Amino acid sequence: MSLEEYKGVFIFAQQVDNHIDNIAFELLGKAKDLAAPLNTQVTAVLIGYQVKDLADQLAEYGADRVIVVDDPELKEYRTEPYAHALSSVINEYKPDIMLVGATAIGRDLGPTVSARVKTGLTADCTSLEIGDFPIQPREGVEQKHNQLLMTRPAFGGNTIATIACPDNRPQMSTVRPGVMQKIKPIKGAKAEVVEYNPGFTPNNKYVTIEEVVKKVSETVDIQKAKILVSGGRGVGSPENFEILKDLAKAIGGEVSCSRAVVDNGWLPKDLQVGQTGKTVRPQIYFAIGISGAIQHTAGMEDSDLIIAINKDETAPIFDVADIGIVGDLNKIVPKLTADILAAQQNKD
Repeated sequence: MSLEEYKGVFIFAQQVDNHIDNIAFELLGKAKDLAAPLNTQVTAVLIGYQVKDLADQLAEYGADRVIVVDDPELKEYRTEPYAHALSSVINEYKPDIMLVGATAIGRDLGPTVSARVKTGLTADCTSLEIGDFPIQPREGVEQKHNQLLMTRPAFGGNTIATIACPDNRPQMSTVRPGVMQKIKPIKGAKAEVVEYNPGFTPNNKYVTIEEVVKKVSETVDIQKAKILVSGGRGVGSPENFEILKDLAKAIGGEVSCSRAVVDNGWLPKDLQVGQTGKTVRPQIYFAIGISGAIQHTAGMEDSDLIIAINKDETAPIFDVADIGIVGDLNKIVPKLTADILAAQQNKD
């Protein structure tokens, strides 16, 4: 493998029902950051059926080029045709970096494609940057420059690992949704559009979709909430989460939680914030009864305003909080809720 042949930062622009998923725009934002020190361009790979018209949206969020693979076999996501499409693009256009969202689709597609193009894959990344590898020079080991350093939680979220792929290309990773920031869209931006079709011949690996059933989830998307009232083990019980729900209702927010709450079965995993949950950036984040371990703070530290309530004045959460309140949450939270409701009534 001649590594010099591989150039450019590519992202898989996931779309479902001809609507581009938000993760594609997030990946484009990070791709632009990575492309700058490499002095290269950003390419979005758009796979589907009758999807060419979506290319302009990708251009507005930072794509310099859009490679469109359009075929009736790609109307719905299926592993085999999508893996054939993306691996064919990689073999043809030879990207230096290939980013895929760590969605349900991406977690299936990414490993399949990486195996086919004979490269490594770092899954569920929370940070990406260009740097040297090994990070610290070691005697007798060549330090390679301009490598993709991929950071992800490891050992169940108890530590963080930074991984590189210095000897194979592309450098490939799946990226957790909500971690990267999309750019402000550039209205009217255009990208070079390249139509590419490697040809599709159904075989015994092609599954047949008999019916698509769309289920409406009753769980809110905490990544879209502007205000989050998040509880941890210190809340004490699932019953005590009612006072957090009352506060969230009073201020127009949503309830979320730490991993300990999910592990105890108090709330569903869809509401978990942290390295093994979701990364959130609300305008206001209440951390109530949360100690503030790094696994949790990594998922919420970019919130605009962090308000921590904890009876332990030495809790690490106060290190990242903008406002810290030391005391009994069972007294503080109901009082706060009552004051907010009173203020709203007075305003009315």
